[in-house]
Amino acid sequence: MGLSRKLSLIAAIVSATVLISCGEKDPAPSPPASTSSPSAPSATPAATPTEAAVNPLEGLPAPYDAADYDQGRRQFAKCRSCHLIEEGAGNRVGPNLHGVFDRKIGTLESFRYSEAAETANFQWTPDKLDHWLANPKEFLPGNNMTFAGIANEQQRQNLIAYLMVETAK
Repeated sequence: MGLSRKLSLIAAIVSATVLISCGEKDPAPSPPASTSSPSAPSATPAATPTEAAVNPLEGLPAPYDAADYDQGRRQFAKCRSCHLIEEGAGNRVGPNLHGVFDRKIGTLESFRYSEAAETANFQWTPDKLDHWLANPKEFLPGNNMTFAGIANEQQRQNLIAYLMVETAK
C-alpha cells in the first residue's frame, strides 16, 4: 500500500473517530446571565414583538423557509468537526462551507478534494446538498467524506436552511 493510500486511510479513521465523538451536543454557547437586579430598570428597551419575531429563514425558497433554524444549528454539530462555515476560517478535514451554494463542487482552491469531487460537474444547490447529505457515498462514489448521511428528510431540510443563512453572511 502506497504512502498516499495509507495517509488517506489514516485521515478517514481520524475523521470517523472525531465524528463519533462529537455526538448530538449543542455547541452553541448559552446567553450570559443578566447582571442587573430584578427591580432595576433595563438599560436597553425591550424588543418589540416585530423585532423578537424575526425569522432568519424568511426569504428562503420552500421548503427551507418553513424549516427549523435552531434544529438546523443542532444538526450542524455533526458537521462541525470536519467543516467550518465562517468566511476565511480555513478548512478542516472537509472544506470550508462559506459560500458553498452555487459553487462548483471540488473548486475551493485552498482544499484538496478527492478525484471524484474534482471531476464531478455540478453546482451546489439546496437540492444537490439534500441528496449528498442523504448518503454522500451513494451520491458521489469515490468521494472522501466518511459521514454516513442523514436519513431524516426534515433534519436535512433544517440543516440546509441553517447553512443557507449562515454560509451566505
